Amino acid sequence: MKKIILLILLMASPLLMAAGGGYYIGEKVQTNIRSTESLRKGAKTYMNYCMGCHSMDFQRYNRVAADLELTEDEMMNGLVLTDAKFTDKMTIAMDEVQAKQWFGKAPPDLTVIAKARGLDWLYNFLINFYADPKSVTGWNNLTLPNASMPHVLWELQGVRTAHFETHTDEEGNEHKEFKNFETVVAGKLSEQEYKDLAGDLVNFLDYSSEPAQLTRMAYAPWVLLFVSLFTFLAYLLKVNYFRDIH
Repeated sequence: MKKIILLILLMASPLLMAAGGGYYIGEKVQTNIRSTESLRKGAKTYMNYCMGCHSMDFQRYNRVAADLELTEDEMMNGLVLTDAKFTDKMTIAMDEVQAKQWFGKAPPDLTVIAKARGLDWLYNFLINFYADPKSVTGWNNLTLPNASMPHVLWELQGVRTAHFETHTDEEGNEHKEFKNFETVVAGKLSEQEYKDLAGDLVNFLDYSSEPAQLTRMAYAPWVLLFVSLFTFLAYLLKVNYFRDIH
């Protein structure tokens, strides 16, 4: 019951976001869950950088391995960093009490986060971190201001500062407008390499939100072929029935 409530809340979060104000979505992301290579890269990033805090309670290791065309050995020895079993759910060791002490709130389960937040939102969240000394974690984010999550991928992207301009409207209210980022410490990856990594991670989250997408896509050409053939046969039948009618 608790998991069902969690799922409902995650699916309803876009409505909550709309009610709470806008978020900075500067770039669009292109995903392709039929790209096994991209899914594998995204899964590797998730296992190494995300799964210490974020579970995937609605997903299992063996299902991911099957969909990503990985053997049990490749999955458990190459990607999984714990002593979990191949048939286990993708849970984490961190409990809710510890999470609240460290981050102020428990990190959300990410199984259906792509459905809840949207792909462009997730992508921009991953690429829009910047250093902020005033923040508790030392980081802030354009897409989700004052996020409690630190920038766990900072070594890959590097350290950046954000520049803003303040404008005053006719009523005398001040508004901050984002201008640009400035790199302070270069990361291990170039800007494009990091964006590609973020795109692969979002692609994996898109797959995880509904693994059945792969099955539907595999059947789609055959369904279309059947519909086309049936339409042709129906047309021939119609011509045969009505050929003597003038």
